Parts: sequence; structure tokens; C-alpha cells
Amino acid sequence: MTRDPRRKLLEEFLDQLAHQRRLSPGTARNYARAVEQLFASNPGTALDKLEPQHVRRTVSQLHARGMSGRTIAYVISGWRGFFAWLVKHRGFSHNPCIGLRAPKSPRALPKALSPDLMARLLEGEASAPAQWRDKAMFELFYSSGLRLAELVSLDLSDADGVLRQGEVTVTGKGAKTRTVPVGSKARAAVQTWLAKRAALARPDEQALFVGARGNRIAATSVRYALSQWALRLGLPQHVHPHMLRHSFATHVLQSSGDLRAVQEMLGHSSISTTQVYTHLDFQHLAKAYDAAHPRAKRKAPLTEKKQ
Repeated sequence: MTRDPRRKLLEEFLDQLAHQRRLSPGTARNYARAVEQLFASNPGTALDKLEPQHVRRTVSQLHARGMSGRTIAYVISGWRGFFAWLVKHRGFSHNPCIGLRAPKSPRALPKALSPDLMARLLEGEASAPAQWRDKAMFELFYSSGLRLAELVSLDLSDADGVLRQGEVTVTGKGAKTRTVPVGSKARAAVQTWLAKRAALARPDEQALFVGARGNRIAATSVRYALSQWALRLGLPQHVHPHMLRHSFATHVLQSSGDLRAVQEMLGHSSISTTQVYTHLDFQHLAKAYDAAHPRAKRKAPLTEKKQ
């Protein structure tokens, strides 16, 4: 069986990625997989004969199979890099991927717990020191809209601001620092945890929240603790730390309508990132409308009467 000559060029390209650009093996495999999809969609077509219409057809096929726009964009990036290398190093006349864009996928809305489920989660009882730690972490997540990385990076010194000023200062994405309010229940939970912290923490550990070995708690441990806490309380869905941040943003926006304030508390650099929560708020209003309005139920469209 004759070997596909296109594959030899792909191997040379991947070798250049590995040795000159020092890309990781995983990234090289992703590039290979992307280019092989282009080969499979255009069997027997020489690479120098591929035109933009061939590439657009492949994109349509991938989209029709259910591949997301984000994934297709990554695939196109691999194709574009491959052809750029062919033009520069193998004398190809053109790059058929120039100007090619992936189809847009609907933006997935963040999942938030309802206020009732959120209250149920936070009213769970604690007895052992680790449970008081978990309760304090979850209260702080929801009270202040923290990211997971921000929560686990808190030190004992940060607890003073929580208890005395009712606020916490964190460093978020892009090394940007922000100060956010801490509610009374979260403050009380942190105070209770501090009274029990010595049972878990190493004497010289400066982290506010510690794991089973007495050192700063790991993000994976927080995720596991929250999922188990929700399971123990019988919540009907899987709960992860970012869901508490989403719930914070959604509930504050529903109550205040102040998008700018929510943006500042979440630490978003762009208001467009925060605007996703307005869609969640609209969903909440739409459900209330459908349930309460006497003319809300949508009926089948009226058809024209036959003459």
C-alpha cells in the first residue's frame, strides 16, 4: 500500500514543533490530530491543491458532527500553522486557512444554585474540625464570590480583615487585587473555624485553611469536600466551588440589579464577562412569568382559516 505523501510533510512539521519550538508532546499530538482530520476529509487531494473551499467544507463537516466552535477554532489554528510552515519551508504558494473562522457556539451559561438550595447547603451541621473548616470555606465562597485559587491562597493574616472590617482582600487573575465584603454568617463561620484550627494545622503553617496533613489545603481537596458535603445533605445536583461564585453573582444581581458592583466584586476586567449573569437573571424572571401570568402559557400558533 502506497504511503500518503502528505503524512511525511506532517511528520517533518511535528518534528520542527518538538525540536525547534519545544512544544510539549501533548500539544504536538493535538496538532497531528487536527491535521489528520483535514487529510481524512479530503482523501487523495494533494496539500498544494487544497483551496479555501476544501477547508471550509471540512469545518462544516466537523460542526455537523457536533464539534464545538471553540474546538474547531483550535483545529483551524493547527491547520493554519501547518500551512504557514509549508509556505515558508516547502515552497507552497498559499495558505488556504487565512481568514477562516470557526462557527460560533452558544455561550454556556454558568450553573447557579437557587437561593433555597444555597441555604440548604450552608445550613448543614458541622461537628469535627474539618467540617467546621469546610463550612467556613463554603460560607466565604458564597459570601464574597471568591475563586477557588483565591480562597486557598488566604493566610491567617487575612482573617483579621474578615473579623474586624468584614472584608477580605484577594489577588485574582492578572495579579489584580480587590477587596470584597464578607457577610456576618461567613464571619461567624471563620471565627468558629479559627477556634478549632489548631486541631488540624501544623504550628508554623500560615494558611488560613489547612488540609488533613496540616498544610495549606489543596484545590482538589476543596472540590472533594464540597461535593461530599452536598451529597451528605441530599442536594439534587453535583456542586463545585465555582458554582458558589456563580450563585453569589446571580443572587446579588437579582436583588440589586447593579451589574457594575457585581463586576467589581467578581474582579472581572470587562463588563461583558459579568453580563452573562443578566441572562441567568432573565431566565429566573421568565420562569416566574410563565408560572404566574394568566396569559403566559404559549399555545400553538394560529393557522389561517381556509377560504
